[in-house]
Amino acid sequence: MIETDYKLLNSQLQALLGEEADALAAAANFVGLLYNAIDEINWLGIYVLRGDELVLGPFQGRPACVHIALDEGVCGAAASTLQTQRVADVHAFPGHIVCDPDSRSELVVPLVSHGNLIGVLDIDSPVTRRFSEADQIGVELLCESFCTLQEARKYFI
Repeated sequence: MIETDYKLLNSQLQALLGEEADALAAAANFVGLLYNAIDEINWLGIYVLRGDELVLGPFQGRPACVHIALDEGVCGAAASTLQTQRVADVHAFPGHIVCDPDSRSELVVPLVSHGNLIGVLDIDSPVTRRFSEADQIGVELLCESFCTLQEARKYFI
């Protein structure tokens, strides 16, 4: 596995999205940038908070679950607790939602703007224990940067 340079990736994110006025385009490019830079993943996308559920937004990978309740699965846990969920083995996670049976581990980071949950970034890997603490810290930094870049446009979608 190649170690991801999250500081470099954050600089690339700033350059890519710094002038982008369209929130949907920014979210799509955010997802595309990360999907192509993070090794050993099979799905990466955003779920957007809509009322009392998460709804599928821009993503890369196989078709995915469209609606996720805030009390279901890894994404729901991240959204309802506002805490990053780093799951070494999704099959051991109570209530895990199987969208892609090839996924073995998952990292889900809440997307927060002005103190409000606006969605989550979900990353899946076919490798058990794929995500390290360094990955978690790096992806959290990227999500914080993304939300900061999008604050002027309220919510990104």
